[in-house]
Amino acid sequence: MGGSGGGPGAGGPARDPGFDALREAVPRVVGAVARRCRDFGAAEDAVQEALMAAAQDWPQGGAPGNPAGWLFHVACRRLADAQDAERARRRREAATALPPDAPTPPPPPRESDEPFSESDDDTLLLLFLCCHPSLTPASAVALTLRAVGGLSTAEIARAFLVPEATMAQRISRAKQTIREAGARFEMPDGDERERRLDAVRHVLYLMFNEGYLSQASEELLRAELSGEAIRLARMLDREDPGEAESEGLLALMLLTDARRAARTGPAGELIPLHEQERGRWDRAAIAEGTALVERALRRGGVGAFRVQAAIAALHDEAPSIEATDWQQILALYDVLARLVDNPLVALNRAVAVAMALGIPAGLQALAAIEARGGLGAQGYRIEAVRGHLLERAGDREGAARACEAAARGTANDAERRYLAACAARLRS
Repeated sequence: MGGSGGGPGAGGPARDPGFDALREAVPRVVGAVARRCRDFGAAEDAVQEALMAAAQDWPQGGAPGNPAGWLFHVACRRLADAQDAERARRRREAATALPPDAPTPPPPPRESDEPFSESDDDTLLLLFLCCHPSLTPASAVALTLRAVGGLSTAEIARAFLVPEATMAQRISRAKQTIREAGARFEMPDGDERERRLDAVRHVLYLMFNEGYLSQASEELLRAELSGEAIRLARMLDREDPGEAESEGLLALMLLTDARRAARTGPAGELIPLHEQERGRWDRAAIAEGTALVERALRRGGVGAFRVQAAIAALHDEAPSIEATDWQQILALYDVLARLVDNPLVALNRAVAVAMALGIPAGLQALAAIEARGGLGAQGYRIEAVRGHLLERAGDREGAARACEAAARGTANDAERRYLAACAARLRS
């Protein structure tokens, strides 16, 4: 999954706007269907079947005028058909397999029973459900990307670098675990809500990062996914006013997303932070994010999202890379490293070390991260950072070799093209 430090936005090949609208509607539709049938797993399955029907039907017949309403009604029909079949099976087996008073699920609404309301929005409730404490963090993220982010199982499998069948089993087990835990389709409260908050924020952050640097798509950025993460972070902040880490998370997303327009070129190619045209950054988003993080920091205490937001604010307020307050950024990374044991944080800190204390110190910090290991599929980022630092030090050949190694490691095509182009430029 992607890391922090840039902003998502448009880029890459154009997509069918009808399917984009459908993707954006997925969490609201899953929530609307689940609210009616009281079974999250069955509702999510039905919506996924409806999505597959759209992929088959729309190329020939065209997208409907109300994609969300279409998805809702088709999902309800699929769910009703499945429950009709289950009731028929129970009737056939009642004499031998089940007691006479065995309960049967209530029928879900058919297409004509209840219209889909655009005001229906249980997405935040869905997010808390996907972050049920009975799930592992990896399962919670995968389930959220499907139920809330609208990604297909194949896309999520690519993001996690596992076979599609493996991911399908993981998602199926996650839904079964939630069902067996007796989770209800309602917002938790009290201590239960507090226990889930950290997981909810973490999953939202990873969802945003998948939009910032997609591992599941050929495109570099998925603005609809990061935009949904921001929308949900706003809802979370409104639900818990004064919750400093929720404010910090929203601030971090806004300050990162503010760079979206400058992060890609005309053909969707990657433009790194040090090459971006800062005049294209969204100053309104920067002002809002900065105000949020300042308010969150005034509440006292310290948290990982607040520290990361403070770092992002320093980047966004600087007129150039050279004029950035790298000493303060390094000090903040030192704080962050004490809060979270994350090799990606250490990697970003190595860049700050290089900018604040000199390239040799940065390369030494990079070597320490490499010796420690732990980056897994993100290991190519060490080579990408090494290439950047070696180029700044004047070692063009070493930088080219590092960029080539990084290009071989990334799963994102746009990032691979950028790194390969850097290597070619350094050797020209």
